[in-house]
Amino acid sequence: MKIDSFELYVAKLELKKPFITSLGVINYSDHIFLKVFSEDGEFGWGECSPAYFINGETVETCLAISKKLTDSIIGISCFSHELIQQKLDNIIYGNHSIKSAIDVACYDLASKSKKIPLYKYLGGELKKKIYTDYTVSLNDIDKMVKQARSIVERGFKIIKVKLGDDGKKDIERIRLIRECVGSNIKIRIDANQGWTIEEAIKTLKKINKYEIQYCEAPINREFSYRLNEVKEASPIKIMADESLFTLNDAKMMVHGNHCNMFNLKIGKQGGIYESTKIIEIAEKNNIPMQVGGFIESRIIFTVNCHLGHTSNFIKYFDCDSPLFHKINPIIGGVEYKNDWELILPTANGIGVDIKKDFLKSCSKII
Repeated sequence: MKIDSFELYVAKLELKKPFITSLGVINYSDHIFLKVFSEDGEFGWGECSPAYFINGETVETCLAISKKLTDSIIGISCFSHELIQQKLDNIIYGNHSIKSAIDVACYDLASKSKKIPLYKYLGGELKKKIYTDYTVSLNDIDKMVKQARSIVERGFKIIKVKLGDDGKKDIERIRLIRECVGSNIKIRIDANQGWTIEEAIKTLKKINKYEIQYCEAPINREFSYRLNEVKEASPIKIMADESLFTLNDAKMMVHGNHCNMFNLKIGKQGGIYESTKIIEIAEKNNIPMQVGGFIESRIIFTVNCHLGHTSNFIKYFDCDSPLFHKINPIIGGVEYKNDWELILPTANGIGVDIKKDFLKSCSKII
């Protein structure tokens, strides 16, 4: 089934409250919703929400190259994912956000055309239960403790705590949050590259007694070649995030013994195709993985759940971002149960569509 045409829509989604990390404050998320059509009239949806402070992309940069990218794969079979990736990469280096939207839409179209859910198209099975965490934004200590308490009261059993602006404060944050939520709640931390190497090692040693599952991105990605120093000194497991974009990054992480875990994000990896290649590397080297994202809608986090059912090594799910938005423009997609278990739709493909009224409010590009 050949790719025939595309539509792009641009939107902003306001958050219920500011989302704060060591990289900055976010009040709303920018989105590109991309629709691919086959010559037979079938369609697939993709999405990206570029995070300029992580991948150096904005909606404007995505749109600047989008038509060249989409034009390059017109007439190609939607099942030819490797060729699609090659065509996109031949147009321009990097630009993973917009490429990921195109890639995801093609996978949605392909799995719909086969009349099977995406996880089956990827060779997966529904063999496990998956649960999401919920994130505590970086803030004053008392506000973070209050938010952690509120999250636990909503029934979450796993919280992720944003740190990274000051190691000493971070130790106190974790001490008080653990004291507040008790010993039965799992705590993960994410420094978003905020610590120096020495600060990371010292902080991780100090908070180890508070039973931390793992730490994401402890140091700036510019020092990824020294991430192994943190890993070797830390009693807490280290998860590579901003140090891990491409398949070659994954190979370097393994070769240099830089981390214990991988964090996969569709918009960071450039789509499903590249993510599956990184999953293969992780499986060969016994590296557990998490699937997460930027602040995308339910489209991408539904894709995450499909991926989660393709590998036993995908053990952790950071899929709370759609809960941050004031509105949900997506029809279908992953369902959040009362105990925050994530349930996939039974429909073919990803199992999503976008509300027509919402699309009317968006800026249509092509």
